Amino acid sequence: MKNHILLIMTGGTISMKNAGKLGVVPSSELADFLQQFPQLDSVANVQVMDYLNVPSPYMTPQMMFDLAKLIDTKILDYDGVVITHGTDTLEESAFLADLVLTTRKPVVFTAAMRSGGDLGLDGPRNIVGGVRVASNTESFDKGVLVVMNDEIHTARDVVKFDTGKLGAFTSPGLGPLGIVDPDMVIYHRESLYRENVWTEALDTRVDLIKAVSGMDGRYIDCSIESGCRAIVIEAFGRGNLPKDLLPHVQKALDQNVLVVIASRTHTGRVLPEYGYEGGGKDLRDLGCILAGDLKGIKIRLKLMALFGKYDDADTVRRFLKQSHEME
Repeated sequence: MKNHILLIMTGGTISMKNAGKLGVVPSSELADFLQQFPQLDSVANVQVMDYLNVPSPYMTPQMMFDLAKLIDTKILDYDGVVITHGTDTLEESAFLADLVLTTRKPVVFTAAMRSGGDLGLDGPRNIVGGVRVASNTESFDKGVLVVMNDEIHTARDVVKFDTGKLGAFTSPGLGPLGIVDPDMVIYHRESLYRENVWTEALDTRVDLIKAVSGMDGRYIDCSIESGCRAIVIEAFGRGNLPKDLLPHVQKALDQNVLVVIASRTHTGRVLPEYGYEGGGKDLRDLGCILAGDLKGIKIRLKLMALFGKYDDADTVRRFLKQSHEME
């Protein structure tokens, strides 16, 4: 008996085509095409929901949150859900969904690196792969998954690593959970670290700043003055910053603005290793929170969910210190 899968479309390159002088633009043709796509019908009973049709740079955290709530409601009537999404912000939408969803059923995000009409179009194959993964019994209770280029990744670990290649999505340092082969879905490993923040709202007043050589404190001051609840800084290496930033970091902490230190590198954890002024240990001793191996764009979303749930900086601080600094 075939599973019942809901395919929610949100737009992105997978729903676009080349319109000549206009360039690559959104199109409504994919939804109609998928309704008649025989390769889908052979895998599962698929119902298509044309929810949004926007370029993924237009996605906001609130739109991502609304999508996650839609998934949680709709999945009650299905065995799994597949979401088509633009690649630019897919890893953010998938991660936020992984944080806030209550379902244990398979939820799979997929996309395309090439628009309709391009040579070697990858969208239909990725959609079929996503439906196959969502229909597989081994996908149950694995959190939100991302299926691209015949690989299965966790929402927490996956990143868009390249601007245009078919293999643009990877899990740096870890590799995929499994693969989608022509005859079967194969899982090679488990993801041992997962967490949920079940909230009914987001607080989007969280900023992300990337450290660069010679930077000053203007961006931190601007975030404080704009009323942010937290600042995520993608620091150098293990979590180190120029010492000239320390007065501005201290200013944020004095006003009960959380300062969370991630790394701008692709892999590895931030650690309280360096004790010089601005080093990771010095920042932690100052009151900053170290983000472990979670990258800046994802810890930003986690903070939005936590402040939406608790609305209290001290509670959020305790939650983060427990879940990241003790990993």
